[in-house]
Amino acid sequence: QVQLVESGGDLVQAGGSLRLSCAASGRTSSSYFMGWFRRAPGMERERVARISRSCNQTQYADSVKGRFTISRDNAKNTVVLQMNSLKPEDTAVYYCAAASSSWYGPYNYWGQGTQVTVSS
Repeated sequence: QVQLVESGGDLVQAGGSLRLSCAASGRTSSSYFMGWFRRAPGMERERVARISRSCNQTQYADSVKGRFTISRDNAKNTVVLQMNSLKPEDTAVYYCAAASSSWYGPYNYWGQGTQVTVSS
């Protein structure tokens, strides 16, 4: 098993940047495909970005492509989501998640979430 803890959420103005981090403990995070998801009030959960175990593949939702970057450091067991040019519609709780068999999922392990609020 792996335990995930997110950090870095904050209140930021539109156009600003935030860097979310996900610290993994327990079984080494390099064994897992990792993803960032978000849920806005009244909306369904949305996959934001995902990254392969070896960092050679990444994929982004169309809504964040060109603005967000996912990366991982397997030596430090961390996954980072760099968010630039933030928009009010990026406001949501952001979750880090891990999948053991495929980056398509299922994502069996989840963090507690970190709040990102973008003001206009």
